[in-house]
Amino acid sequence: MKLFGPCLSRRILRKFLMKSGFLFLVDTVCCTRMLKDPEHQVAGHMAKDGRLGPLVDGEGRFFKPFQSNGRGEDEAKFYESFSSNKNVPDHIRGYFPVYHGTQVLEASNGSGKFPHIVLDDVVSGYQNPSGMDVKIGSRTWYPGVSEEYFNQCLKNDRETTSVSLGFRHAGFKIFDHKESRFWIVEYKVVHRYKVDDARLALRKFVSSNSLADSIPDCAFASEVYGGSSGILAQLLELKAWFETQTLYHFNSCSVYMFYENESISMKGGHGARAQVKLVDFTHVLDGDGVVDHNFLGGLSSFIRFIKNILES
Repeated sequence: MKLFGPCLSRRILRKFLMKSGFLFLVDTVCCTRMLKDPEHQVAGHMAKDGRLGPLVDGEGRFFKPFQSNGRGEDEAKFYESFSSNKNVPDHIRGYFPVYHGTQVLEASNGSGKFPHIVLDDVVSGYQNPSGMDVKIGSRTWYPGVSEEYFNQCLKNDRETTSVSLGFRHAGFKIFDHKESRFWIVEYKVVHRYKVDDARLALRKFVSSNSLADSIPDCAFASEVYGGSSGILAQLLELKAWFETQTLYHFNSCSVYMFYENESISMKGGHGARAQVKLVDFTHVLDGDGVVDHNFLGGLSSFIRFIKNILES
């Protein structure tokens, strides 16, 4: 846990930060604040072994540090554009974390002040959420990238299920209420997943015996994936938008889905609060009037896998 000590006032020091030709208004908050590493993060850049990672305040805010090489600035640009874009339907905005600007805070590794993107902590209010991060798209590279980045992305896309399925697992954790602990699969294991592994992971995600048995029972599938407000219904609503939206191309973005595992078992199928959010926008480009077929194709493939689980 990171504890930042008290100060003399609650002044907010406002200043402008110029990076990569983009001007950010950042707030340096002078107040008592207790920040910690996100307990329920399943993928992405984590605060580990001295590396910079996100923080949460326990009051519903998620602080994501600017990523290097201009990616943090690019993500902030996207959030600024998206939050003010009147062409984005209101019902679609709910699938994106709410943006609260940028803020300079002490870095998670104690290396000094660092600009952060401030978002809603989407799992705030969930006690033991099971979460899964799925990177969407058959390719994670895009026109204009360096040869080094292109080769790196192409290698990862071919080694994982990105090319074969149009999506790949980036990480997940499932809460086992019987054992009162999480089942977490390391990234290096998830990275080696093939088609059958991807299908099995989606079944385990909604099973009550995910830890104890090799054959998942999919006991929670109807409550989490199904229903008028379940994961599938939300994904289909997103798909309908992506079939026509030409505002942005979401390269290397993820679908993050989560629910309250324990509440299903304790409340007889009520209270799962299954949700879908889109996350990771460091590589979003202008759509220029063209449908984002890469994301749409991957999302459609992912939806077929969810449908197959419900139908079986």
